[in-house]
Amino acid sequence: MPEYKTYEQKKRFYRSKPWLTLRQAALERDNYECQQCKKEGKVTVDSIKTPGERKEIVLNVDHKYPIEHYPKLALTLDNLQTLCVYHHNVKEGRIFKKNKNKWAEDEWW
Repeated sequence: MPEYKTYEQKKRFYRSKPWLTLRQAALERDNYECQQCKKEGKVTVDSIKTPGERKEIVLNVDHKYPIEHYPKLALTLDNLQTLCVYHHNVKEGRIFKKNKNKWAEDEWW
């Protein structure tokens, strides 16, 4: 069973034909919509490719259980969900909340 611990191993996996095929199946299953936005009553759909330009990345296909800890689930459709970039970053802990200014709502005389 392959491991996905290093950057090179993950890079090889995410460029493989089986992953790209499964990723497309997950996008189609989820109707090209962010599943977390859908739960919140919003709609975030994939961008449209313009010929001659690079496509803007709006949606990611995320593993619910990370492949470095659960390599057996790496190519399982039920382990995948479509998320927008924002919700994927929140899930992975890459978004930090801004500190609230404690004086913002204080009265100024």
